[in-house]
Amino acid sequence: MRLVDVRHVNWQNRAHFLAVSARLMRRILVDFARSRGYQKRGGGAERVTFDEALAVSDEPSPNLVALDKALQALATIDERKSRVIELRFFGGLSVEETASVLKVSSDTVMRDWRLAKAWLLREMKK
Repeated sequence: MRLVDVRHVNWQNRAHFLAVSARLMRRILVDFARSRGYQKRGGGAERVTFDEALAVSDEPSPNLVALDKALQALATIDERKSRVIELRFFGGLSVEETASVLKVSSDTVMRDWRLAKAWLLREMKK
């Protein structure tokens, strides 16, 4: 529904649409997790590791909010690595599609993916 409200966007190509969709999906999922009270005054949130299964879980997880905070911190250090996680994790893009959106090679996407996942795991364990 949020994409429908974007009336004045001049879509450059499919990659541009997918990038915007991934960003919106991230916001929607994080907003939903927050609205369920997971972050409210600690909410009894338990610590668990970053896992791709998080995206397909039936119930929202407090980890979504923690992941969002960690991604914001990563973006201040390395914006591209943050975007790789956002596009692949929230947008469901393949390595090739992510490379197309970011205008880098597939090898660069895979390097960024591995490094960003390791950084996020460490950050979320704190």
